[in-house]
Amino acid sequence: MAKSIIPIYTTKGDAEAFLLYPYLYNRIGEWIGWVTPDREIYSVIGHYIGFLAKGPRILRKRAIEVATMHKRPPAKPSKVYPPATVPLAPMMPELNHSDIDVLLDEPERLHTADSGEFRDDLD
Repeated sequence: MAKSIIPIYTTKGDAEAFLLYPYLYNRIGEWIGWVTPDREIYSVIGHYIGFLAKGPRILRKRAIEVATMHKRPPAKPSKVYPPATVPLAPMMPELNHSDIDVLLDEPERLHTADSGEFRDDLD
């Protein structure tokens, strides 16, 4: 059975990422992160991003202990081709004050392997 691509929505209802478990991709099919079996999300360089909530959407707590949240990334997957059309987003509950919608408020956290401000310098 082939795995299906799952759209990941923002709180506004836009599909801004896609999940082909365990890998996350942006809208043009580039790898931007991965999901653990515990629904934790990490960037391509292993930084903790947040968690996969119902909806589905990517959320994180406003205050987290970032120093301890780092994992070794899996091997880089090949590029995927997201679907041309996606279903409308389901109705999602409002966020409480302690949560942030990562794709809406901090999309720079999920960058490709060759870009992003959180990468180590080559020097």
